[in-house]
Amino acid sequence: MVSAGWLKIKFIGFAFGAALGTMVSGCAKGLTQEPAAVLAKPELKPAPATPIAEKKEELGKPSWDPEWDKLVETSLPPELLSSRKVAKDVKPFCPRYAHMSEVDKRAYWAYFFQALAGAEAGLEPTTNVRHTEPEVAVKDTVTKRMVRSEGLLQLTYMDADRYGCDFDWEKDKTLPEKDPDKTILQPANNLLCGVKILDNQLIALDRPLLSHKSYWATLQPGTASYQVFRKQMTNVPEACRAPAQNALAKKEARKAGGISAQGDPARASASAIQ
Repeated sequence: MVSAGWLKIKFIGFAFGAALGTMVSGCAKGLTQEPAAVLAKPELKPAPATPIAEKKEELGKPSWDPEWDKLVETSLPPELLSSRKVAKDVKPFCPRYAHMSEVDKRAYWAYFFQALAGAEAGLEPTTNVRHTEPEVAVKDTVTKRMVRSEGLLQLTYMDADRYGCDFDWEKDKTLPEKDPDKTILQPANNLLCGVKILDNQLIALDRPLLSHKSYWATLQPGTASYQVFRKQMTNVPEACRAPAQNALAKKEARKAGGISAQGDPARASASAIQ
């Protein structure tokens, strides 16, 4: 015959086990749901076309691929979206940055890199330039050859070591100079590397966006290529400006144009750097 005390102990044990099972099940459920939340993709918004992109489209030439907007927007480090310093840095081009939503900030950076690629390479992924100025005509520590700037953002194989970019010289050195299969010329690799370089400049080194120490000459005020970059920044997303400023920006964009009668501004920029 089972005693009342034993039944009481057994009941308490059963209740404790059931409660423990519920807790474990709840934790397990939370664990299975957490990765989905962590991996959730941010809300994205397409960036406007830069003047040079608009002109290329009018001429039926290859232009900026909207997929590159998504690539940039999903690769942005949190600091570029939240830093007060960054908001101050971009104020000349995007006065309302500090008050914008995250989705609009991502669209701004997608536009920024489109403008940078327009000024640096005319939006052509296989563009490359060998510089001759003494200050930049140095030997690439990876290729052991004279530095050549390549791709949408005009980067070098040395950047793989300096910024952790996904460029593979051993694979690329056997390919033709402008082979789109070269890792450094692939838009994804080039743009993601550019995001890392900018993050290093603005966040890690705490330097201004526009500076004579900027990686790109297009971000160095006083240079010919900076003027080309400024023209490409005339179509920034509307969220960056008040309505009156948007009307003025459209007027300036029409005046500036994407490709002047004297030629492609990106080529003019490249010539100024050579």
